[in-house]
Amino acid sequence: MKFLDLAKVYIRSGSGGNGCVSFRREKFIEYGGPNGGDGGTGGSVIAEAVEGLNTLIDFRYQQHFFAQNGQGGMGNNRTGKDGNDIILRVPAGTEILDEDEETVIADLTEVGDRVVLAKGGNGGWGNARFKSATNQAPGKANPGQPGLDRTIWLRLKLIADAGLLGLPNAGKSTFLSVTSNARPKIADYPFTTLHPNLGVVGIDNAEFVVADIPGLIEGASEGRGLGDLFLGHVERCAVLLHLVDGTSEDVVGDYETIITEISNYNEVLGDKPRITVLNKVDSLLEEEIDEKRQALEAASGGRVYTMSGVSREGVDTVLRALKAEISMDRLRIKKEEQGDEDEEPWQP
Repeated sequence: MKFLDLAKVYIRSGSGGNGCVSFRREKFIEYGGPNGGDGGTGGSVIAEAVEGLNTLIDFRYQQHFFAQNGQGGMGNNRTGKDGNDIILRVPAGTEILDEDEETVIADLTEVGDRVVLAKGGNGGWGNARFKSATNQAPGKANPGQPGLDRTIWLRLKLIADAGLLGLPNAGKSTFLSVTSNARPKIADYPFTTLHPNLGVVGIDNAEFVVADIPGLIEGASEGRGLGDLFLGHVERCAVLLHLVDGTSEDVVGDYETIITEISNYNEVLGDKPRITVLNKVDSLLEEEIDEKRQALEAASGGRVYTMSGVSREGVDTVLRALKAEISMDRLRIKKEEQGDEDEEPWQP
């Protein structure tokens, strides 16, 4: 299945049915009167996050979604049938944007989240609604309200606990393949990863989801390489795992390139907790490992782990560090959700 994380969609809610002008005419009935029914309500366009989807590929082949119109009212006080709603089924983590691609209409982060994107028009009143003591035979009815036309954008941001960052060929896909059942493409040339990959990683009886995105290069925020198109997929992560290629001649320069690009993308991503790892240490001598690790620690201002995805040296240590950061983030979210419940009741 092809990965698609951005789609433009045209939607239209149903128009309401017109009210009916009708009068009672029955044999042997002396007195008639108005009996025109109301029109039905038009269908609405609704977006819902569902299970089993991780791409917006369905919206590549169908971009237009029109809800059903309401049926017109009928005689004998019969109300027209309401139009059927239409539901856009999207993956959890989908942002719905207005036509300007900036205004966020809704953010469906959990399965079951729903939002009405275009409400159907109300049905018009039939002439029975206008009957009064001074107007015994009204000859008017209201038309139904028209539906709403709208253009929206769907943007998918994958739901993951940890995100992988690094230059092309830093070893991100190798790390994901040796720590999970994911099987991303691995090769000895840059940009082997062309779309994000997800993997479920387990360590010490705990599991979390790791997202691997295509590598960044200098100038990605200006559109070089694959640009920063996929950085949105790590915005929701609790922690970022920054892999630095240990075989590079300038590890500090590589580190600063990635930090500059994510900071240019947005401040939120630049301020996220990061774990820095010197990767591919199986190809280095002990003296080189110490020298490059110390240089990275001076540049990052924090601890730098050493790891080799191929030989699995130091992998478990890195996974435990990720687990600790993710647990802290989950605990923080839980406290925020239960903050109001934990407050002690007021006492005089």
